[in-house]
Amino acid sequence: MLRFLKRLCRGLLPATAGLLLLSAGAQAHAATSPLVDAAWLRQALASAQPPLVLDASPTRLHAAGHIPGAVNADFYRYGSNELDAAGMQARLRSWGLGQGERLIVIHDQGGAMMAPWIFYELYRHGVAPERLRLLDGGMAAWKAAQGPISTGPSPTPPPGDLRVDSLREGVRARLPEFLAGSGDPQDHALLEALDPPFYYGGAKFFNRGGHVPHAKLTPVDDYFRPDKTFKSRAELQAMLDHLGVRREQQVYSYCGGGVAASVPYFALKFLLGYPRVALYQGSQKEWLEDARELPLWSYANPALLRNADWLNGFSNTMLRTFSHSPISIIDIRPDQDYAKGHVPFALSLPAERFQAGLAAPEQLAALLGRAGVDPQHEAVIVSQGGLNKQSALVFALLEQLGQRKVSFLLESAEEWEMRGLQLSREPTRVGVRKPPLDPTIAPVDYQARPGAVLINSAALAATPPAHGMPRVYLALGSRPPAAELPGKIVHLPYAQLLDASGRPKPAHEIWSLLAKAGLPRHAQIVCVAEDFGEAAIGYTLLRLMGFADIRLAVS
Repeated sequence: MLRFLKRLCRGLLPATAGLLLLSAGAQAHAATSPLVDAAWLRQALASAQPPLVLDASPTRLHAAGHIPGAVNADFYRYGSNELDAAGMQARLRSWGLGQGERLIVIHDQGGAMMAPWIFYELYRHGVAPERLRLLDGGMAAWKAAQGPISTGPSPTPPPGDLRVDSLREGVRARLPEFLAGSGDPQDHALLEALDPPFYYGGAKFFNRGGHVPHAKLTPVDDYFRPDKTFKSRAELQAMLDHLGVRREQQVYSYCGGGVAASVPYFALKFLLGYPRVALYQGSQKEWLEDARELPLWSYANPALLRNADWLNGFSNTMLRTFSHSPISIIDIRPDQDYAKGHVPFALSLPAERFQAGLAAPEQLAALLGRAGVDPQHEAVIVSQGGLNKQSALVFALLEQLGQRKVSFLLESAEEWEMRGLQLSREPTRVGVRKPPLDPTIAPVDYQARPGAVLINSAALAATPPAHGMPRVYLALGSRPPAAELPGKIVHLPYAQLLDASGRPKPAHEIWSLLAKAGLPRHAQIVCVAEDFGEAAIGYTLLRLMGFADIRLAVS
């Protein structure tokens, strides 16, 4: 009998030590990462202090197979409607949440929004972040690791004693601050978590489609790998750097109803440590319910396209005489067309003069200054109407020179006149102004910080894209490029992206064509074509669609 007890003790001691070590290891892991993997969870559940597991999957999927002992916290059973503190406390207690330091591991099927939403809800209602963890990859990762699975409903857990005393209000954005942020893209970053068809207006949850002005497209899938685990911190940081989301900005995430927005919220706040992140729970639903009929955009940069009424309203004789109109109108039509009639205050600079600017940008800048183009103004390009090779080339060169803002007048001079608006037959006066009431346009010293638009084909190999992004060539000619290019090539003739009048197709149609062609969003896109103007049209359209890193290849 004594020998049996000794053998039993020798067997128990290593097992007990292993449990103690596992508990210590689990605590150390919990202190350093909000994500846990399936191997960690499997061991933790066998320890002396197992975590509480919340399965945020729909009840049907939970019943079909779940982690043994997991409590079904089905989001779809209760929705995103808010409860008061007492109601939320009762809900959380029914899931078994108590006071103390017991870890809480939340999961869904993997690569989804339900688990991050439950994480956000618990955090907002006062649960210490040190207690909260997500199972990375959810049930997909658990099954891949051959973790044990139970079927049918889980037993009701013993009620917990968690107290919901106060909310972390700072983690949630309200409409007034979100609205203010949408008008200040310099100090704010708005991240939309919906898929591209919603962002570009081809699909909608409510009465209108599109996205909140100045929002950046970061759908839920952008944050996950194909195996449904979160991308690494380095990958996520590279994506946000590529999109221009800076740590010093106030970041707001949103979606249709607030739930999908929890994915970018979780990634930025808890994985990357961004200091100023809030989730706009009202999201598009509240935005569209507002009596002010707040706008949604379909193009990412719709102000690149100006119409006659806008230009006539902000560049008329009264404004230019009595006030200030920070607009330089550049008419790139031939001289004879300009002489027949032009938009008032338009400066005649035929497109051929810009062609020479490819080789001599300093001379082009001097020419613009003498003509009265102010680099701090919005430069509005007037052409034969729509988007064409000449106007796109001028657009790209002005952005390369550093013009503060560049846009197109969609209408031609003939269409301007057909709308009942006046054309001028006299050249716009450029010279010394005679204050106080003189609309003469004064020459300027054209000084601006050059942009990063043009990239020399020979220098491509020596200039890798920023943030570790791949480089993809978008070929916009009618035929694929004859010369080989050092990277992936996507061929999409530019004419497919314009309608019969030469104007850009609706944003959702352009997106559909780009996606079908296989053009990635997170890459440096180099537009190429045998005709530089065709490549420039591609550059312009990608700017309109909000692609973050676009270049034009020049020989």
